[in-house]
Amino acid sequence: MAETSEKRREPMALRVIAMPRVLITGMSGTGKSTALQILGSRGYRVVDTDYGQWSHWITLPDGSSDWVWREEAMADLLAGHREGGLFVAGCSMNQGKFYSQFDHVVLLSAPAEVLLARVMARTNNPYGKRPEEREAILENLRVVEPLLRATATMEIDTCVPTEQVVRQLEGLAQLQSGQ
Repeated sequence: MAETSEKRREPMALRVIAMPRVLITGMSGTGKSTALQILGSRGYRVVDTDYGQWSHWITLPDGSSDWVWREEAMADLLAGHREGGLFVAGCSMNQGKFYSQFDHVVLLSAPAEVLLARVMARTNNPYGKRPEEREAILENLRVVEPLLRATATMEIDTCVPTEQVVRQLEGLAQLQSGQ
């Protein structure tokens, strides 16, 4: 069974429990997109914020750039969700603004050597192939992951088979909806 740690978060008081919202977050290579693909094939609504209308590049005050969620699009998605489980995956500096609208914030994690091996082997996303991108992954693992861990309601170690990870995520939606 996958190693997990869980913290309690009260669901939004005005929302019917039958429509759970789960944020899946973590570093590049933890398996967020893979988990979403499987959850989507099982009929859940899934949104990968790395693609499409959900995110965009911004220029920070220091002149560097960052990939952030489009806040209006995310607010509309969460406010408009009315039925079944919703799984949103991504890792962005502004995602914390939306934590109160999720029933669960799940951190997927794995050791650095696993993350680097996965990003080098994957064929569906070019990020992580260049040396500077791998260095950024390691820096994010050191700096960003502890911040995500501190605010997550659950952590799943993704060194286990993907099916075990997905079953744990799916269980969050099933528990919330009473299935």
